[in-house]
Amino acid sequence: MLQLPKRRGRRFALLGLSVFWVVAGVNHFVSPDFYVPMMPPYLPGHLELVYLSGVFEILGGILVLVPRVRAMAGWGLVALLLAIFPANIHMALSPELFSDMSTGALYARLPFQAVFLAWAYWATRPEVAESAEQSELTVVMGLIEELSEPAGAGN
Repeated sequence: MLQLPKRRGRRFALLGLSVFWVVAGVNHFVSPDFYVPMMPPYLPGHLELVYLSGVFEILGGILVLVPRVRAMAGWGLVALLLAIFPANIHMALSPELFSDMSTGALYARLPFQAVFLAWAYWATRPEVAESAEQSELTVVMGLIEELSEPAGAGN
């Protein structure tokens, strides 16, 4: 049975993550010609790597919905994002190959990968009981308060 997070935000993030990766992965098979130019020239087997990354994207998108392997699938998506990052760098450094995208958009893709990493991590981490999460928040807020006080103010 499908067990989704209790909190609406986490549930929405997890379902969105799943749909995003499954659709992206399927698109590697539907439109491989879109992805092949993204491959850095130093990598062999561009088409095969496009298909392989598509398989892993689909698997990651499905497995994040399986509670027993959700966290592992999240880490798998993080690893996948790190593995495909060179393709994003190649795109930014080779704008002439991607005339349908502005150079700014190609460079904007780079930091946006951090958003995907955070999304995959946050949406797939094990749920923490509300009281434990609240106590973590209290500790963090206390640290922020301490750090924001001027030096010597507490003495």
